[in-house]
Amino acid sequence: MKEALENLEREALSEIQGAEKKEEFLDIRTRYLGRKGLLTGILRKLKEIPSEDRPAMGDLSNRIKNRISREIEAALELCEAKVRDEGLLRDAIDVTLPGRSVTRGKLHPISQTMKEICAIFGALGFSVMEGPEVELDYYNFEALNIPKDHPARDMQDTFYIAGDTVLRTHTSPVQVRTMEKHRPPVRILSPGKVYRPDSDISHTPMFHQVEGLLVDRGISFGDLKGVLGYFLRDIFGDNRKVRFRPSFFPFTEPSAEVDIECVICGGEGCRICGQSGWLEILGCGMVDPAVYLNVGYDPEEYTGFAFGLGVERIAMLKYGITDIRLFFENDKRFLDQF
Repeated sequence: MKEALENLEREALSEIQGAEKKEEFLDIRTRYLGRKGLLTGILRKLKEIPSEDRPAMGDLSNRIKNRISREIEAALELCEAKVRDEGLLRDAIDVTLPGRSVTRGKLHPISQTMKEICAIFGALGFSVMEGPEVELDYYNFEALNIPKDHPARDMQDTFYIAGDTVLRTHTSPVQVRTMEKHRPPVRILSPGKVYRPDSDISHTPMFHQVEGLLVDRGISFGDLKGVLGYFLRDIFGDNRKVRFRPSFFPFTEPSAEVDIECVICGGEGCRICGQSGWLEILGCGMVDPAVYLNVGYDPEEYTGFAFGLGVERIAMLKYGITDIRLFFENDKRFLDQF
């Protein structure tokens, strides 16, 4: 039995030295030291040897078992260390390489256009005022000479929240709120989001407007034309033709729509301008005296004008974009162009 144990030890150690992979060491441990392993098979024969020799054989078998176990554990630790070292080498960072550049954020084209519009009017003395997007029906309609039964309400569908509360359909309520708190002269811009239930290539349920108001003594339609002409030449170029067409808005009288020479065809006529050579750009007019009465101004003493423009409309014409939905799809390839 002693010779069998010593032979088993030599064979096990030889196999351990020749093995390389973790699976091989685990197989050796199972084959030699498992419950049905070779060492257990030899020890089952202890009962066949004289009783006085059994303690010595038991002690020898334990020493052999412990040595084989130690050698296998040491080999397994080396395997794990090798795998760990290979992983570290594979994932190592070359500190000599240049660092990754940080991508800088950019203003959305709508924000860029809004800032440009406000800057142009700011140079003319207009200050920016803001108001709530969830608005009372009174400020959104009635104070602007649009009572509940007025046909002009058909011009702008509305998101009603509850009772007399709406999502504002324009930023004109800011003008009413400002006039309630301030006496003339008033010279303000009211940029912001507005909401109407409409969606196609030229409309979205949420869009942006910039509306302006100037009220003082002796303000005329000529002042309106001068201010808007300055703005349009600044944003679209000095050579762009501008025209005013009579129109109707319930809160201005007289009212006009302003067209510019088509930025696509240069006035020759194309699909974008409907072969007319002109593009509608904004609405405007002299403030209706009825609006003054709602805010406590004397229409015999003060006159003024108001105008409103869609920021998306300006951006589409300025950059030659034909689908308004591109502004809101967050396609990085599109936004990176600005």
